[in-house]
Amino acid sequence: MALFFRASATFDEDAMWLTLSDGRVLGVPLVWFPRLLNATPQQREAVEITPFGLHWEDLDEDISIPALLNGQRAA
Repeated sequence: MALFFRASATFDEDAMWLTLSDGRVLGVPLVWFPRLLNATPQQREAVEITPFGLHWEDLDEDISIPALLNGQRAA
């Protein structure tokens, strides 16, 4: 069974915050994702929310929401 997520993403200096459509809020340290950690705020904000995760075209970064919910970091 495929899972689809709706989310919004915001950032502070140290973390990415995801608010899921079911009301859960997930904070993820940026150190888990070096491309995001080293990105400018403008690059971080250029996120595309897909049914399965997050995508940053300019950073060549994709993050799975199910993986985040399981505590997985960038490979």
